[in-house]
Amino acid sequence: MSSVVIYCRSGFESDAAAEINHHAALQGVAGYVKAKPNTGYVSFETYAASDAELLIKKIDFQSLVFARQWFAGVFVSKMSIEDRVSEVKAVVADFPLCGELRVETPDTNEGKELSKFCKKFSTPLAKSLEKQNKLTRAVKKNRPVLHVMFLANDTAFVGYSFPSNNSPFFMGIPRLRMPSDAPSRSTLKLDEAFHVFVPPEEMEQRVQPGMRAVDLGACPGGWTYQLVRRGMFVAAIDNGPMNQNLMDSGQVKHFREDGFKYLPEKRNNTWLVCDMVEKPKKVTNLMLDWMVNGFASELIFNLKLPMKKRFEEVYQCLELIREELPKYEIEYTLQAKHLYHDREEITVQVQIHKIPQKLFS
Repeated sequence: MSSVVIYCRSGFESDAAAEINHHAALQGVAGYVKAKPNTGYVSFETYAASDAELLIKKIDFQSLVFARQWFAGVFVSKMSIEDRVSEVKAVVADFPLCGELRVETPDTNEGKELSKFCKKFSTPLAKSLEKQNKLTRAVKKNRPVLHVMFLANDTAFVGYSFPSNNSPFFMGIPRLRMPSDAPSRSTLKLDEAFHVFVPPEEMEQRVQPGMRAVDLGACPGGWTYQLVRRGMFVAAIDNGPMNQNLMDSGQVKHFREDGFKYLPEKRNNTWLVCDMVEKPKKVTNLMLDWMVNGFASELIFNLKLPMKKRFEEVYQCLELIREELPKYEIEYTLQAKHLYHDREEITVQVQIHKIPQKLFS
């Protein structure tokens, strides 16, 4: 292995490149990035062949904001169109036994044109890899995932990732359906956030019917919709009008107030969600106020990205959270991702594990 291949949103290659450079430097791994605009991926080329695997083991995938998926692999070009299976088999000869095969493409228009070929190619490749003893017949979640990412019908990256440190989704993208009765398409952002940030085994405990939630900047109700469908009672904060069907549910109370000025009367809210259009640091400071005051124990919020220096702005906001919460002896988990349904924004999730009672008693 000599490449760490990272899938990202088209147009954000420079941010994904800056991020992997940052984390590789922290690990003391030397290399360089190959990135072209609007290709939907970047590769970090390590000088030592073993360092690519080291990076995908040592760097916490959840700590990467702009990466949808990654794997350690090698670049293969000019494959024989008549026998691409043999070409891939030659590459994987030294791979460990893998428990899943994903034949993918970058998320671009060019990639979509290859998607039909990838589906057809998957079956004969899988059967051949099984005979080669490089792929289990049934999916094994405790085994590495084998990735073949085609860039053209004769060009691909071939490699593997580890299921304990990758995205569980094909191409790193959860497949969600737009609800026909949702007030806006923004509803998919919060739906995806729940799928990405809350592990399935924790969902029942952390996202329960009857919980209380606050939606700052709720109008017309795209995010409130996701809370209501999960059985929560929601305080929707926005000066604008809310979707009438949500109001008719009996689970929503609408407060016509500025989301930056609203304060809850009680500390009985589990969830706070926020998708307000404002500068990232202003939103970050507002979220810190809610955390430090114990107004919510689970938060999901969006940070709208600036036109330039997106990576730097994001990391400054995340570092601000990491610097401030320990000052108040608050124990927490922080995650952030540029989700598939995000555009010029990222989504942040903070789970508060412990907060000293003295802060607000």
